[in-house]
Amino acid sequence: MTKSVFIDGAAGTTGLEIADRLAGRNEFALIVLDDDKRKDFEARRQALNDADFVILCLPDDAAKEAVAMTSSAKTRIIDASTAHRVDQNWAYGFPEYRKGQYDRIASARLVSNPGCYPTGFLGLVGPLVAADVIPEDWPYTVNAVSGYSGGGKALIERFESSDGADIGFRTYGLDLSHKHVPEMQIHAGLGLAPIFSPAVVRAFRGMMVEVPLPISVMPGSDSPEVMRDALAAHYAASPVVTVHDQLAPSELLILNTQEPSDRLDLYVLGSPDNTQVRLLAMLDNLGKGASGAAVQNLNIMAGLDETAGLRL
Repeated sequence: MTKSVFIDGAAGTTGLEIADRLAGRNEFALIVLDDDKRKDFEARRQALNDADFVILCLPDDAAKEAVAMTSSAKTRIIDASTAHRVDQNWAYGFPEYRKGQYDRIASARLVSNPGCYPTGFLGLVGPLVAADVIPEDWPYTVNAVSGYSGGGKALIERFESSDGADIGFRTYGLDLSHKHVPEMQIHAGLGLAPIFSPAVVRAFRGMMVEVPLPISVMPGSDSPEVMRDALAAHYAASPVVTVHDQLAPSELLILNTQEPSDRLDLYVLGSPDNTQVRLLAMLDNLGKGASGAAVQNLNIMAGLDETAGLRL
């Protein structure tokens, strides 16, 4: 039976990419508002309550407002904003990172999409902490770069305008209070908040998230090989996440011509003397970091193949 889907915020980058992944699929029918109705309260309220599934591609406050507007018991919601990522009443929409999470998403009415940076961090650190391969009380650091599409329309316009033509690298979150930090700490089960250093590079899409580990001084940490084996075992059944077995690839690149991807690629890179490790995740900030994750969660909630419509 065809299920109806309403993307609230369909004109934004994430909404457009979700619609693109759903195009041509007969399992879903999109509820689409005319341009002059997209911000009309009554039209949105009707669409929110008529849909079988709602995907919120909105700022946090607007997402909370949309949830409050949805009174229909049949409507199931996927929120791509930050608003509900640490809310225990919402299923965390990262099906691979913890045992039982797929089933929780499948049965949930409310699912919160992970952040793009937390997807990389949690994909690496979460299973290793759970397996006692690295400690939960270590002061982890997260060094990450994203394509500028992750900043939404305003940042896209800035990078692509003449005023921003000279920007090659932009670091931010300099007050050390980025909204992704609680999500990383809580879902990884960490005793200490990680130090998060995000940046934007002159590429439209793509992301690298790195967690350096000085394992020679980390109590309770195992070797790079044990870490790699633990991640490989954790993700062995996943069609989306790949744990690479290279000890040291010569380089890893984010390309200006990068195609959309809904994959998550993980690396454990150890020094020759096994005293240091670089945990590294590569993903598309608009794919597994946003739109691809939303479609994967939608598939799971609808009882379909989780990879349907994904770019793998």
